[in-house]
Amino acid sequence: MDGRVRLQGNCRSGSLGEAPTLTREEKVEILKQARRSLGDQAPVIAGVAALSTADAVWLAKEAYRAGVDGLMVLPPQVYRSDWRETQAHLDAIFQATPLSCMLYNKSHCVWNGYHPGTDNRIAVRHGNFHAVKESSGDIRRITSLKHLGSLAVFVGMDDVVVESVAAGAIGWVAGLVNAFPEESVRLFSWRRAVHRRSWIPSIAGSCLVRLDTVPKFVQLIKQVQEECGGPSARVRPPRLELAGAERDDVLALTRRSLANCPR
Repeated sequence: MDGRVRLQGNCRSGSLGEAPTLTREEKVEILKQARRSLGDQAPVIAGVAALSTADAVWLAKEAYRAGVDGLMVLPPQVYRSDWRETQAHLDAIFQATPLSCMLYNKSHCVWNGYHPGTDNRIAVRHGNFHAVKESSGDIRRITSLKHLGSLAVFVGMDDVVVESVAAGAIGWVAGLVNAFPEESVRLFSWRRAVHRRSWIPSIAGSCLVRLDTVPKFVQLIKQVQEECGGPSARVRPPRLELAGAERDDVLALTRRSLANCPR
């Protein structure tokens, strides 16, 4: 996870991949299949999220055995821990393997007392802590993290990618990238596009990028992917596929965007 990895679309067992609905065995098999399919063409980053520290450590070790290149680590799920508990959880995962680790700061699971200085304290404790996926939506956190100087910062929310890159993010863990790959690359490279007086993709100005920020983001983005000729919109319960006006609205939005971004 260094400055050369500009657009990372190979995070597995993450939020959009419906990790909480996958069995242990399925998570590991997905990582193995991704590694076999990609070879050395791109890095594979395994999402590590669990209710218990023991389960998170188990998954980290299995991911290492599956040949992944790094881990994207979440704090304890569901339980809103204090900093002492969170640090112990992260310590156990970071120490479980020598893999490069990205800490996933997601707005709904921010722990008590967490702030950019905390990242630096973790980095001092662990030489394999190299990056942060910043998904709080707070651009000020990106500038604060950049001032620490020791961590690579990735943006994790589609609708603030332009602002986040301007603030210093060097990578993007994208949601809509599977539906709009070329447009996502252009959007990430917006500074060069502006410099050349070129165009910024229409997805930046549409509501599509906001689909990544709402409770039903999994169903919404998978519906967009299917409409763009990609993977199925099928999801696992308790999620259900979109229906009625909700489905009609996202299909109409997708079709308008496709009309403005010809393939």
